[in-house]
Amino acid sequence: MSTLITYPKPTTTTDLPLYRLHLMRAGYLLMGVGLAVVKWPILISHGSSWPLFEGVVTCILTAMSLLAFLGLRYPVRLLPLLLFESAWKLIWLSVVALPKAVAGDMDSATQAIAVNCAVVLVILAVTPWRYVWQQYVRAPGDRWR
Repeated sequence: MSTLITYPKPTTTTDLPLYRLHLMRAGYLLMGVGLAVVKWPILISHGSSWPLFEGVVTCILTAMSLLAFLGLRYPVRLLPLLLFESAWKLIWLSVVALPKAVAGDMDSATQAIAVNCAVVLVILAVTPWRYVWQQYVRAPGDRWR
């Protein structure tokens, strides 16, 4: 005798109103275009010798821009990208920029990165936080077996 296993209904875009999907798309567009303008030329025109972490960061951010463009088509499925963008920028601002600002030790390079990271305010504004809470915190996790 087989047992019927039922799983929760898959999340659909109908869980969010259309205006929220469009707001998310605006966030993806901002992220994708911003990174494409800044990072793609560096990736394309750079020679064969890269400083290690500069190469890593450029490749990661270029990949994020490609995924952000995919988010225009699938805004809900790519929601973890918005969460990642928010998390790393908020962490960096909290543990790097803020202590330097409080100590009065903010150099021009750190200040430039802090200004770039301030765009996280847009990402925070377009992220449907109630949906994130329901789907990632309150919803049961995927099965382990």
